[in-house]
Amino acid sequence: MLTRRLLLATPLALGAQSAPTDPADLAVTEAASLMRGGKLTPLELTNACLARIERLQPRLNAFITVLAEPARRRASALRRTDASRQPLHGIPIALKDLYDTAGVRTTAASAHWRDRTPTVDSEVTRRLTAAGAVLVGKANMDEFAYNFTSETSAFGAARNPWNPEYSPGGSSGGSAIAVAAGMSLAAMGSDTGGSIRLPASFCGITGYKPTYGAVPLDGAAPLAWSLDHAGPMTRTARDAALLHGVLRGRPVTFDPAKNLRIGIVRAPYWEGLASEVERALNAAVKTLQSVCRDVRDVRLPELALRPESPLPLTYTTIIFAEAHAYHREMLARNPTSYHSGTRASIELGQSIDSATYILARRDMQRLRATASADLFRDVDLLLTPTAPGTAFRLGSNPSLVFLRNTAPWNLYGLPTVAIPCGFTTGELPIGLQLTGRPNADAQVLSAAAAFQSETGFHLRRPAI
Repeated sequence: MLTRRLLLATPLALGAQSAPTDPADLAVTEAASLMRGGKLTPLELTNACLARIERLQPRLNAFITVLAEPARRRASALRRTDASRQPLHGIPIALKDLYDTAGVRTTAASAHWRDRTPTVDSEVTRRLTAAGAVLVGKANMDEFAYNFTSETSAFGAARNPWNPEYSPGGSSGGSAIAVAAGMSLAAMGSDTGGSIRLPASFCGITGYKPTYGAVPLDGAAPLAWSLDHAGPMTRTARDAALLHGVLRGRPVTFDPAKNLRIGIVRAPYWEGLASEVERALNAAVKTLQSVCRDVRDVRLPELALRPESPLPLTYTTIIFAEAHAYHREMLARNPTSYHSGTRASIELGQSIDSATYILARRDMQRLRATASADLFRDVDLLLTPTAPGTAFRLGSNPSLVFLRNTAPWNLYGLPTVAIPCGFTTGELPIGLQLTGRPNADAQVLSAAAAFQSETGFHLRRPAI
């Protein structure tokens, strides 16, 4: 059995934080080390997470489908000899419920698909299970990933583990809750405009959106094909790097953070920040100055915005048009099966003609082709707040300004990580965001890991 002595022997430097005494609170790399040493079994770890799910699911509604018995069978069947060669051997993972799972319903949180059961795994599912992961459940989300509050699910709103009266962010809210609350050690999200990074920021975990196309989306319900990214949600940047290596098919090799130059993008990303967010970001800048080669202010080319919106016009044109194209037949056949908010969002694409869409796609391709030259002329990474504020109350009808800092990086298709950098006096997490040039995933994750080696924000757990 796992003991406190064994947990204290794990490799993560905990600083002032006490070591976790429950296996469900381990990082992926910690648990993997213990299992390689024969000090923890996949079944013990899986049972710890399932116990957490049983206790917290009624309060937080993180899952649409819980797979307790299949998970136990899978964990029991994993051979000890595989621990040294399977990077995710025995690691309990949650999947956002838009990734197909053979024989297990995949709903995309919609009444349209309430009883839909795929016969083939998504490529993400296949790669994770081939690496030894144990699927404990399908995580709750905004319907068809088309919102950022986790309130439009046909299976009820998901709730923030730091305060259940608040949103966990969306659309990958259930995935973020599962990791933050110890219901799984890692989870998969998807990100079309911030759906990994905003929930990570609101729930105090690490959320990684890789370079566009780095992880295949075969078998995942799309929101907008040109903007969708698949990525991991974990407690640490090192865990995110481990999962990203599995998902892209080769390990991530970290770059020395002391060689990295970081540009602080003030306009428009630092405008209108909540005071506690601004204080936390300023402190984070000082930490990064101590671990990186250089941290300086930079200015970027401005993106044309949609009228009366904080989001880029090219971005909104593409997401509206592509979401409508995917949903038009279901919308015509059974419009009342959608949440009213989802239906209203889909209908925004009805008026976009083909020429407007084609020109928007052309502009997106130009931005992606020139990103390295235009954005990273004198720096390696860009630093922004993840959002201008922290988690908002459920039912508060928040502004799209919460996606202002995240959506542009989907348009550019750039690798971006959100990590915790502080807490408000009300114990709500605050997040920062680091973005790199195309395919510089290792640099982004290296800087995030270096920041976490100097801070303890990612070690804090909600009191639930």
